[in-house]
Amino acid sequence: MEGENETHLQEVKRVEAAVYDYDKDPRWSEYWSNVLIPPNLASRSYVVDHFKRKFYQKYIDLDLIVGPMPSSSSQSSGPSISNTHGLQSWSEYENSQNMGSNVNTSRTEPPSKSGNFASSDIFISQIFIFALIISILLCVIPRVPTNIANVAYRLSFLLNASSSLYFMHIFHNMTKAWSLTAIQERFPSIVATKNFSSFAYCLVFLPFPAKFKFALLPLFFREIEHISVKSPSTNLVRSSLYRRYLDKTCLWVETNTSTINNFNSNAEIALGFLLILALFSWQRDIIQTVIYWNLLKFMSRSPCSMGYHQCAWARIGRTVYPFINRYIPFLNTPLLALYRWWIH
Repeated sequence: MEGENETHLQEVKRVEAAVYDYDKDPRWSEYWSNVLIPPNLASRSYVVDHFKRKFYQKYIDLDLIVGPMPSSSSQSSGPSISNTHGLQSWSEYENSQNMGSNVNTSRTEPPSKSGNFASSDIFISQIFIFALIISILLCVIPRVPTNIANVAYRLSFLLNASSSLYFMHIFHNMTKAWSLTAIQERFPSIVATKNFSSFAYCLVFLPFPAKFKFALLPLFFREIEHISVKSPSTNLVRSSLYRRYLDKTCLWVETNTSTINNFNSNAEIALGFLLILALFSWQRDIIQTVIYWNLLKFMSRSPCSMGYHQCAWARIGRTVYPFINRYIPFLNTPLLALYRWWIH
């Protein structure tokens, strides 16, 4: 009986969200302008209606449950887009399909008891996220004892690697068949996710003695994005602690996901040049530098980060190449060789 009442209540809320006058609400125009989706999807009514419901949930009625984005073929029926990749967010799916184009999304409907993402998984994922943020803060806050900061530095990468593995496990049902055929079928979809890139990123810094606190920035913003955009539970949204201290911050993160991803790509590329400069200091490590630049090469081709990295490299090229052609043209030959390695 309670289930029927809840279903009826959600139907009423969906009707109220549909008849709400969004054009007279100035917050809607600002919200919609920060949603970055491909032009061919922005004109489709079911896409606009989906984000209107998310806006209504965010600003008007937090109890409204917004389901996943329907597929383009069936719109309201058939498998949804988020279901085609397990429980990955709509924004991550769009990244993998549109070479880094990002869709800012809000929190989606919590999965049912029969879903793959149980309440224990939600609890464990939140523990990973908050523990990682605390360890990063301990590492960067001034006047923290050196030994504690060093432990927090290692712990940050270890927690992020562990959480990435855990998310890959629950998103892709890695506990099922481990036959060679199953691995070949699942491996491409796993490699194309942000979790795999984040796991590989941690492996570059975890085993090496050199410490680069600048490398913690991408980890920090990734976890902030998980809390504000990709959190699978609505309990955090409904808590008084969230509403009082985190609501505005997470709203900014949610509506500026593209800006954060651009910042992350710039930070990752800048870190690559920092490792090259470190080769001339006592912290030099040739193996780590070579591995990281191969990781950057992978990120520039990975569907989840391709667009952001390519835009960053294009800006660097427009800034650097005129200077090189004018003052140090002899570098064109080695740069051309590096470019051929980069694109192959």
